[in-house]
Amino acid sequence: MSRSPADSWYVNGPTQERIYLVVRQIPPGKVSTYGDIAAIVGDCTARMVGYAMAAARGDLPWHRVINAQGKISPRGDGGGEELQRARLEDEGIHFSDGKVDLKRVRWLGPSVEWKIANGFAPDPTWREK
Repeated sequence: MSRSPADSWYVNGPTQERIYLVVRQIPPGKVSTYGDIAAIVGDCTARMVGYAMAAARGDLPWHRVINAQGKISPRGDGGGEELQRARLEDEGIHFSDGKVDLKRVRWLGPSVEWKIANGFAPDPTWREK
């Protein structure tokens, strides 16, 4: 996936930091979707979350964010899917036919108290741009 200069806002600034703050809350053995994270962050899209995950560095648990089908999304650089699956399996997440059972392992998001304390709306909002 190539990005144009107009896409640079997707992976920089306060939105990226808010995405990372939420992703850090996903516990081991659970996953969230790009859309779920976007809804929690607010004024954000699933694509923006994807760009932020692609730019992630350090100890951010980027591997716990998957697509709404319960699958690992292919990476633009052609790598990383095997590493992501291995990390999830190391946390006890099982795959069947290339996807996880979201009903069983989906993280429902941080508590309302956490959201309010960290400047997020208590109810998720998501809209595609």
